[in-house]
Amino acid sequence: MGMEFVDLFNQWASSYDDTVAGKDPEYREVFEGYDEMLGRLAELSVSPVMEFGVGTANLTRKVIDQNKVVLGIEPSSEMRRIAKVKCPESAIYDGNFLDYPKLLTPIRSIISSFAFHHLTTSEKVEAIQSFRDRLEYDGKVVFIDTIFKDEKHKQQLIENAKRQGFLNLAQDLQEEYYPFLEELREMFVLNGFEVTFEQLNKYAWLIQAKKGE
Repeated sequence: MGMEFVDLFNQWASSYDDTVAGKDPEYREVFEGYDEMLGRLAELSVSPVMEFGVGTANLTRKVIDQNKVVLGIEPSSEMRRIAKVKCPESAIYDGNFLDYPKLLTPIRSIISSFAFHHLTTSEKVEAIQSFRDRLEYDGKVVFIDTIFKDEKHKQQLIENAKRQGFLNLAQDLQEEYYPFLEELREMFVLNGFEVTFEQLNKYAWLIQAKKGE
């Protein structure tokens, strides 16, 4: 599951917070409104929370500050090291969306920010199936991630990045596993979720999926 990205995460860990803060012009639009987006996601979470792709614990910190219990999952050792310094109150485990410690705590919400796209299409389906099994009866998934409306939208974003000279961003948009909106909707619906999407900036969307009966 996206384990090919772990070395990149380890290298990125020390500068990740600068990137999401908008200090890298190439990714400024991707993370526009980052702090506000995470704040909203944290508000929507219901404790106990499982968070996948903790990274440097920016979202984790906001959830904990709302007196919620968070169980974090993160595959990068460097990201985990920073996260544990930032959030010593949180339990953060080595793992990923598909392979993580089988914890006994009941989970009422599963959250993630800018991580789900590291899964291939088949891995996304497998992960969503596992979310349904892991969540309590009234549970929900709340994610923020980059989504393409359709193939035309994808190509527009890639060409726009190239015109601005943002070649790393253009390469990311082509090579990483960003989903199409309707494709992702179908994955959730077929697994018994009621799902909604809301665009938050040029790239990022809020995904809310409530577990059905």
